[in-house]
Amino acid sequence: MTHTTENADRPTGPTEPRSTDTAGQPGPATTDPAGHTDPAPTGPAGHTDPAATAATGQPGPATTAATGQPGPATTDSSGPAQPGSTADGTQTGSVERRTPPPDSFSSRSPVTGETLAAYPVHGPLDVDRAVRRARAAGARWAALSATERRGHLLRWKRELASGLDSVAGTVAAETGKPRQDAELELLLTLEHLSWAARNAGRVLRRRRVRSGAVAIHQAATVVRRPLGVVGVIGPWNYPVYTPMGSIGYALAAGNAVVFKPSEYTPGTGVLLAELFDVAVPEYAGLFGVVTGAAATGEALARSGVDKVAFTGSPGTARKVMAVCAESLTPFLAECGGKDAVIVTADADLDAAADAIVWGAMGNAGQTCAGVERVYAVRQVHAALCEKVVERARVLRPGAGPDAAYGPMTMPDQAAVVRRHVHDALAAGAGAALGGTDSAPAAGVFVEPVVLVDVPEDSPAMTEETFGPTVAVNAVADEEEAVRRVNASRYALGAAVFGGSGRAGAALASRLRAGAVSVDSVLGFAAVPALPFGGSGDSGFGRIHGADGLRAFTAPQSVTVRRFAPPVDLTSFATPAATKARAVALMRWLHSRR
Repeated sequence: MTHTTENADRPTGPTEPRSTDTAGQPGPATTDPAGHTDPAPTGPAGHTDPAATAATGQPGPATTAATGQPGPATTDSSGPAQPGSTADGTQTGSVERRTPPPDSFSSRSPVTGETLAAYPVHGPLDVDRAVRRARAAGARWAALSATERRGHLLRWKRELASGLDSVAGTVAAETGKPRQDAELELLLTLEHLSWAARNAGRVLRRRRVRSGAVAIHQAATVVRRPLGVVGVIGPWNYPVYTPMGSIGYALAAGNAVVFKPSEYTPGTGVLLAELFDVAVPEYAGLFGVVTGAAATGEALARSGVDKVAFTGSPGTARKVMAVCAESLTPFLAECGGKDAVIVTADADLDAAADAIVWGAMGNAGQTCAGVERVYAVRQVHAALCEKVVERARVLRPGAGPDAAYGPMTMPDQAAVVRRHVHDALAAGAGAALGGTDSAPAAGVFVEPVVLVDVPEDSPAMTEETFGPTVAVNAVADEEEAVRRVNASRYALGAAVFGGSGRAGAALASRLRAGAVSVDSVLGFAAVPALPFGGSGDSGFGRIHGADGLRAFTAPQSVTVRRFAPPVDLTSFATPAATKARAVALMRWLHSRR
């Protein structure tokens, strides 16, 4: 995936901690078009201003009066207050600060380019301080019972719910997405946080296992123990929902967390930490936030955290993983997808078209598990395309309340969309709706694009486009559809529309994707008990559900000797002849069972 992080509208240097390497790939701390911070080794993270909503006209989260902290300073005298930095550069909540900050960068509205807030660039010493603070609070947190942690996390959940307007306003300001989309993201986050808090005790509690014939004298148990401090590097496309899939589950499992949000959405990360401190003041620092660019991300990966959970591009994931490998730090990666939908001959075409358009165009197509490819059996292909175009034609991007979706959050992402569409058309694809001009060379809003008969080796079919486009290709039958879906190097999500749920589930079982929805798209995202993750270039490891809780723990096996065994095979005092008879007996038993 090619992506850049600089824009002529954005100042470089101290105010903009992003870089692009000589190969045209983002530098260690860039953010990729998949909405994933690219900290290459690790990307910069920030915290958005809960109050900054200049682009949307929505009120911000206002003040930090509830925590007794000074109100956030603004980047200019006319702008809204920001949680990013206080007037004297001191720490607000669990957001690491330097006094005075020697360097800073700004978050900006992707719609207007207006500065929203300034944030400090945290270096290795700042990151180490945040990790040490988190580890100190984490020792007390881990000592709590699951029930006690549940109570604290549910208080945080209620604080997030009460502050939903502020958080959604911040998300909308920093990403440009419609306010309602930001609110939906928050609601899904609350569902997941609630599930993690309420189920961690059950999932992670000590459990007995069978000892077996040889060790019948031992009582055997397994318990899941927290890792310690988890470093989380989050994306900009869903700056609450996606990182909270790691943050909330790691906290529920008994860990501390240091979070580096994307440099495009630093205020959102800051606000999450501040609301945690409001809800759970006795554990301030347990959930900390650091902001900055490449060096900040790399510092987090090198800081001695006990695991890194990363969302970003495959290329950046490899760089972060290489840093983690130096210290054998465990690593979890969610690296985007090229998700496909299969539509069979007996599918409900209206339902399929509705879901395809929403999955492809929602959030301006900037969804890791969004719809980018569709394979419809030939006899329904034309009818499906007509229904998809009919629905997509009425969608309009914009910044107003009636907009179907917002801008490209990353300044250069429209160019990626334009290139994919241009290359597909040049290779013989057709444009059922829109075309190259739908992604203007200058501007941040991209009109819907529906491509048909796209060559399978086109970038529009092989690379993550991350824009409001969809390619709908005809296939001979379901067998070909399955082959086409599985041919991608990505394997994150997929969907199937068939004549029945049973038939759809049968097709789903043959797909390589980590999560599949039948007769819907992204159905799994709203089910907290389901794990989420992929394979191949989509990454590895799982968040959400019981697997997501276990991902932030380590199993400890314990045996307790209950009585002296008839034959002690672990003692030099046992005669060799006695051991030989025991071995012969076990061999006889295993040869007959």
